[in-house]
Amino acid sequence: QVQLVESGGGLVQPGGSLRLSCAASGNIFSINIMGWYRQAPGKQRLLVARITGGGSTEYSDSVKGRFTISRDNAKNMVYLQKNSLKPGDTAVYYCYTPGYWGKGTLVTVSS
Repeated sequence: QVQLVESGGGLVQPGGSLRLSCAASGNIFSINIMGWYRQAPGKQRLLVARITGGGSTEYSDSVKGRFTISRDNAKNMVYLQKNSLKPGDTAVYYCYTPGYWGKGTLVTVSS
């Protein structure tokens, strides 16, 4: 079993920045890929970014150049730094590793 707990969501103005954190616990030795998905109201859950244990990253086209995913394997943490936020980035953000999801953290981008 793996537990994922997100933090760092909130209200931010357009153009602002926010960093999400995800703490992993449990059977963490099995974790390789970790990532972030998001789900806007009325829409499906979509990949935002993911990172392998070796640090290779992948981003959705909508966030390339604005968001950065990183991880600290020693602390069992994964982060999502989000810059130049837009109203379209408003969503619940979920931390993910294959087979497991966090409960999500809400990010609202609004003036």
